[in-house]
Amino acid sequence: MSQTPDDLPSNARGYDGFGGRIGRTSSQSTPWWPRGAVAPAGAPNIVVILIDDMGYSDISPFGAEIDTPNIERLARNGLRLSNYHTTPVCSPARAALLTGLNPHRAGYGSVANSDPGFPGLRLELADDVLTLPEILRANGYATYAVGKWHLVRDANMGPGRPRDSWPLQRGFDSYYGSLEGLNSFFHPNQLISDNSMVDGDEYPENYYVTDDLTDRAISSIKALRAQDATKPFFLYFAHIAMHGPHQAKESDLAKYRGRYEQGWDVIRRNRFERQIAAGLFDEDTPIAERNTEPGYDAPPWEELTDDERRRYQRYQEVYAAMVDSVDQSVGRIVDTLTELGELDNTIIVFTSDNGGTAEGGPVGTRSYFSQFVHGPVPQDWERDVPHDEDLIGSAALGVHYPRGWGQASNTPFRFYKGQTFAGGVRVPFVISWPAGLPSAGDDSDDSGDNGVRRQFSYVTDLTPTLLDLAGLDAPSHRHGRPAQDRDGVSIAGFLRDGSVDSPHREQYAEFGGHRGFYRDGWKLLSLHTDPARIDDPAWELYDVRTDPAETRDLAAQFPEKVAELAAAWDAAAWHNTVYPLLDRPADVIRRRPDEDRYADPVRILAGTPTLERYRSSRLIAYRDFDIDIELDGCKPTDEGVLVAHGDPQGGYLVYIENGALHLVFNSYGRISRASGELASGTTLITVHAAATEAVRWDFTEQATAGGQVSVVTKLPDRFQLVGMAPWTGISVGRDARGPVDRELRERRGIFAYTGGLRAVTYRPGPVRVPAGVRARIDEAAELDAD
Repeated sequence: MSQTPDDLPSNARGYDGFGGRIGRTSSQSTPWWPRGAVAPAGAPNIVVILIDDMGYSDISPFGAEIDTPNIERLARNGLRLSNYHTTPVCSPARAALLTGLNPHRAGYGSVANSDPGFPGLRLELADDVLTLPEILRANGYATYAVGKWHLVRDANMGPGRPRDSWPLQRGFDSYYGSLEGLNSFFHPNQLISDNSMVDGDEYPENYYVTDDLTDRAISSIKALRAQDATKPFFLYFAHIAMHGPHQAKESDLAKYRGRYEQGWDVIRRNRFERQIAAGLFDEDTPIAERNTEPGYDAPPWEELTDDERRRYQRYQEVYAAMVDSVDQSVGRIVDTLTELGELDNTIIVFTSDNGGTAEGGPVGTRSYFSQFVHGPVPQDWERDVPHDEDLIGSAALGVHYPRGWGQASNTPFRFYKGQTFAGGVRVPFVISWPAGLPSAGDDSDDSGDNGVRRQFSYVTDLTPTLLDLAGLDAPSHRHGRPAQDRDGVSIAGFLRDGSVDSPHREQYAEFGGHRGFYRDGWKLLSLHTDPARIDDPAWELYDVRTDPAETRDLAAQFPEKVAELAAAWDAAAWHNTVYPLLDRPADVIRRRPDEDRYADPVRILAGTPTLERYRSSRLIAYRDFDIDIELDGCKPTDEGVLVAHGDPQGGYLVYIENGALHLVFNSYGRISRASGELASGTTLITVHAAATEAVRWDFTEQATAGGQVSVVTKLPDRFQLVGMAPWTGISVGRDARGPVDRELRERRGIFAYTGGLRAVTYRPGPVRVPAGVRARIDEAAELDAD
C-alpha cells in the first residue's frame, strides 16, 4: 500500500514536500521530482555591457571620432537613448542598475569603500534587496558576471570576511573580475574567481585585463551552449575601462598617434556637430561653454604651451585606444552570438555608469595615485611625477588626462562625474534586440527619429525594462523576507513605439552634497562647494527640453518653480533614505569600529598568498611601522625579494642580490634606493619607518647576524604612501603582480627568494599625521577610488 506524505505514520520524517506516493517498497511507491526553474520558450538572452567613466560622446553613435564599429553596429540594429540618466558615481549606479532601486534605498548613497553608519550609506546590499540576476535565475536563466563589481566594501574583500554582497551571493552562477573600484590593466592588484582570490604571482606576457575579461565572458557562453542548447543566459559585463589609471596596448595606441593635435575645443565642436546630424539633439540646441568654475575649469587649448599640448594629446590618445579596445571586446561578444545563431534573440545593452571624469586635474598626471592626495600636504608634493612622455599609456605608469578632455568626453554638457549636472549623469545608451525591438533602419518604426529615443529614462529603469521585454515576473521575497519594491519603471513602451511618452516623470539625485531633481522637463540643480552650506543649496533651474546642456539658469525667472522642485527634492530625499547629508570629512571616511583590528601586528609566513590591499594599507598608513624579516641564516648565494608591498604606482621592497641588502622605495613612481653589504649568517633584517606630521617617512634598514648589526642603510624624508597607495598588497618572498621596481623586474622577474625565509612580521606603531590632514586625504581617496 502506498501513501502520500500526509498519510504516513506520525513519526515518519523527511517526506515533507514530496509530491509522489510512498510505500514500503519502490514497487508500491510513485517517484516524483521537483520542477526546476525553466525559462519561457524563446526567452531572449540578455547581455548588459557597462563601461566605467565613459562620457556621453565617447562612442561613434554619440558623436565620437574614435573607431567603434561594433558598437555602431549595435546602434544600427537597435536604438539609442539620447536622454538616459544615471548616478554621478560608480557604486550607486551599479546598485541601481542591478536592483531597480534608487541608490540610497539600495544602501549606496556613495561609493563602496567606507561605512559612515547610516542606512542610505551601508555600502553593501541588504538582505531584502532583490537583484536582477536573482530574478533571472528564478526564471530559468544562467547568470554570469565578469569585470568590475564594487558593491562590496573594501574591508570585506579579504579571506574570512562576509561575502553577502559578493556576486555569487547576489544571483550570479559564476564571477571573474575585480571587486575594486579601479585596477591596473596590465597588473591587477587582485582578481576574484567566483568566491576566491586568484592566487597568482605574475601575469602572462602581453596580458591586458580587458582581453582577459572578454575571454572569460566568451568562455562562459560557449561552455553553457556545449552543455545546454536552449537555456537563456544573462551576461553582466562590467568593464574596468575607462577608469584610470589609463593604460593601453601599444597595438591600439599606435592607431591614435597624432589624432588629437586639434585639442579639446575643436574635438567638442566636431562631436556636437555629429550629434546634431545624428538626431540626438535639435539643430538650435546650445552647447555648454567650457567649464570655468574654480576647481572644474579647463583652459582654452590655444592658450596652452607647446609642451602642454604635446603631453595632453598623449593622454587622450591613450583614452581613445582604450575605447577602441572596449569596442573590440563588444565585437568578440557579438561574433560569438552570431556564430551560435543567437544574436537576433539577444537583448544587448551598452551604457556607462557615470559621465567622464575630471580626476586628472587641470594638467593631467603621470603618477595617478599621487594626484588624489588632497588636503594640507606639503607644498612640494608631486601630483605629476615627470616621467618620460613615451611611457604614457604603458604598464610602467598610471596616467590620467586633464579635465579639458573630461568635458570633451561629456560633450555637449557641463561638469563631470561626481556632479549632478548632465556631464556627470547623462551617458550613452544603446540597446539592440533584432527579434523584439525596432532598429534604426526599420521602416516599421514611424517615430521619425532614426532609431533615437529622446524620452527621459533613468538607471533604475533597466531592470524592470529587461524583465518586461523578456516577459518575466520577479519573486516577491528574498530569503524569506519581502523584497523591497523597485523604484524604476519599464520603458519598453517607448522602446517599441517612439511616440509613447516616458513613464518616468521625476527623479532625485544626490552625491556628496550635490543635488538634482528632474520633473517633466524641468531640472533643479545645485553645485556643492561649501561644507558649511551642505543643507543650504544654491539652486539653479533649467528647462532641459530646449536646453539639455544646462546653459541658461532660469532660477531668477521662475522662483515658484524652484520652490516647487526644491520641496519635491526634500520629500524625495526622506522617501529614499538620503538623509543625513555628510557635512564633515571625518563622516565621509568613517569605518566600522571592528575594522580597527586591521592595524594589529601580523606575522606572515613565507608562501602566504599576497595580502589583500586594504588590510595591507592599515599596517602602514600615516604611522610608524617596523618590518621584521626572519631568515634561517642567510648564505652568500641566497638572493631574491624578501618582502614587497605595492606596484609601479607606489610601494617599497627589500631584496638581496650579490651579497648586498637593498631597500627600494617607490614614491608614486619616483624610485629611491639604498644598499649595503650583508654578512653571511644574517638571521634578522628590520626595516623601521618613522612617520612625520608632514606626511613623510624616514626609513632605516638594518641586518643582524650573530647578535651583531652588520649593515645599516637609510632613506630619509620620503613622501608617505597614502590614499590609494600602495595598490597591491604585501607579498613575502617575491615581488608579486605589479613590480615595485620596474628595473629589477626587467632583470630578475618576480625574483623569488632562494634562501630560508621563515616569516615577515609587521608591527604598526603610532599614527603621526594629524587627524584633520588624514581626513582630507582619505576623503579624496574614498570618493575617487570608484
